[in-house]
Amino acid sequence: MSTAIDCPSFIDLRAFAAGPNHNDGADPFGEGRRLVPLRGGPVEAGSIHLPAGKGTAPAATGDCWMILADGAVTISADGATREHAAGDSWVVPAETAFDWVAPVPATIIFLRYTNGADSPAGIIPIDIAVDLTPSGAPLAELLIGETPACRNFSTFRSADGEFTCGIWDSTRYHRRPMRYVHFELMYLLQGEVTFVDESGRSRTFAQGDIFLVEQGASCSWESLEHVAKVYAIFRPLA
Repeated sequence: MSTAIDCPSFIDLRAFAAGPNHNDGADPFGEGRRLVPLRGGPVEAGSIHLPAGKGTAPAATGDCWMILADGAVTISADGATREHAAGDSWVVPAETAFDWVAPVPATIIFLRYTNGADSPAGIIPIDIAVDLTPSGAPLAELLIGETPACRNFSTFRSADGEFTCGIWDSTRYHRRPMRYVHFELMYLLQGEVTFVDESGRSRTFAQGDIFLVEQGASCSWESLEHVAKVYAIFRPLA
């Protein structure tokens, strides 16, 4: 297990996925996947490189959010088949096996909640065109300037309520550093966001970026325009 000293506050997962392919003929969803060193907690994040071809991913423990970073892949489970293009994301609930076909090499980035259990079987797609409803804004004492208007739709929630995936958007806003009590993986659909952590490290993520903010990080947030994202969050309830 890595410590907070070893791990950055925010991690560019596209850059991580561009690293060495560790498949070496192993099951890409098992021994061949590549894991990000994290601070700890019941989560795994990493990348999966699929060669052109086909295979079967056996049922695994934990609820897993996946996004196709590049390439194309068709996934079949429980009698349903879906073709995915780059940018599509979905949830594979615990103990759900599926077949995959990749017409060209493909890269998947994932966040798995290892304690996930008892969710309905079957692949759950994340629909980015879903209607959003108003949601809470950041705490007033953290805000610098105007209060944003935020909206949300939760597509998936684990049986214990600690892992959620969905769509969120907001008008522009700036807030002071906040201690993250959760892990949050984000895929930006629109806009850009600048984070600055407690060490002074700064990074701006823009539309199309996929990144993870680690539990325990302390980061500010500044978005100068409307921003929208797909998210996967592990947030302990106790």
